[in-house]
Amino acid sequence: MGENASFWESLIYAHPTCTTWKREAEGSIYHLASILFVVGFMGGSGFFGLLYVFSLLGLGFLCSSVWAWLDVCAADIFSWNFILFAICFVQFIYVTYQVRSVSFDREFQELYSALFQPLGISLTVYRKIVLCCDAEVVTLEKEHCYAMQGKTPIDKLSLLVSGRIRVTVDGEFLHYIFPLQFLDSPEWDSLRPTEEGIFQVTLTAETDCRYVAWRRKKLYLLFAKHRFISRLFSILIGSDIAEKLYALNDRVQAGKGFRYDIRLPNFYHVSLPETPPVQPSHHLQRGSPRRKPPGVTNCSSFSPQ
Repeated sequence: MGENASFWESLIYAHPTCTTWKREAEGSIYHLASILFVVGFMGGSGFFGLLYVFSLLGLGFLCSSVWAWLDVCAADIFSWNFILFAICFVQFIYVTYQVRSVSFDREFQELYSALFQPLGISLTVYRKIVLCCDAEVVTLEKEHCYAMQGKTPIDKLSLLVSGRIRVTVDGEFLHYIFPLQFLDSPEWDSLRPTEEGIFQVTLTAETDCRYVAWRRKKLYLLFAKHRFISRLFSILIGSDIAEKLYALNDRVQAGKGFRYDIRLPNFYHVSLPETPPVQPSHHLQRGSPRRKPPGVTNCSSFSPQ
């Protein structure tokens, strides 16, 4: 205990206390270094935030090195600040190389800005998603089919980048698919990873379209390696299916103009006076959101907008 006490006493009391403070202020280089430190620590996260932090901290340490060399004339202060400046410089070069290596084509960059960046997805995570689809954008010409009812297997997940897709079943129009919407989210959600299936609807290009496609097996391997990406796609697909359900709800109507409510599959908003009320069903049938709801007029009576 005595040795420990003497150690702390020597650490605290070995140096003389400041009886008089220096009246002259340090040079402008010292104050510039302090300002750079304060501003540098205000940087954010991500690649550009790191570039911001390392650049300003590096300049701050460089100014401190110059101050130690010219004003203080202390080799130890100069050495430590110059070493820290070198570390920040190396980190800045490394992050710059990473930013340059994470570059995409124009369509993928626009897709990131419109869909993934608002969700806070970093460029490194987005790069894994792009590499999973081989960084390829597929072209679908006008009136060509992406999938045919009862024939095309469900073996991929596609996201529309540009154009418009018409969805029909037995020749009847259901809804449109617009940019930044998945082409086959209901089919993807209806199957387990080990199951196989066939499209129950026909998807036809209304205009020249461009889309990104992820192969089913390859995308599931990506989900297994990165749970965050799996949760991200789960949210995106769920939101996309909800949009398609409400698109169907806007297209179908019960007799005499009463709107069909997708939240209550076996009820109308108002019972028709000349028809008996529908008895509630205790079990909801599970199926694709693109199926035409029972008991409503055909969608073919409405001309596509």
